[in-house]
Amino acid sequence: MSVELPPAIAAYFRADRDEPAAVARCFTPEGVVKDEGRLHRGPEAIAAWKRQASAAYEYTSEPISVEPDGERLIVTAHVVGNFPGSPVTLRYGFTLEGAHIALLEIAP
Repeated sequence: MSVELPPAIAAYFRADRDEPAAVARCFTPEGVVKDEGRLHRGPEAIAAWKRQASAAYEYTSEPISVEPDGERLIVTAHVVGNFPGSPVTLRYGFTLEGAHIALLEIAP
């Protein structure tokens, strides 16, 4: 990664290249992902969200910047894959709780 990320966020981007359960382990037990207008709450729902995304598309995401936004950290990433509109730049809004992610909001 070309930017220095907090450990929980770096773990998320590493896990994103791995299996759905690895992504889910990056979150608190009550963790939430908000993506494409949908909420995915808890480890099972987060793993299912990742499983669906991985089944539909192959992609890589490379963080290019990180900046604070109140209680959140916004990571901008360049995402390339076999999905419509690729490549895109996405904003990942992370709210951390200890060593885990409590909330992740993904937006263009």
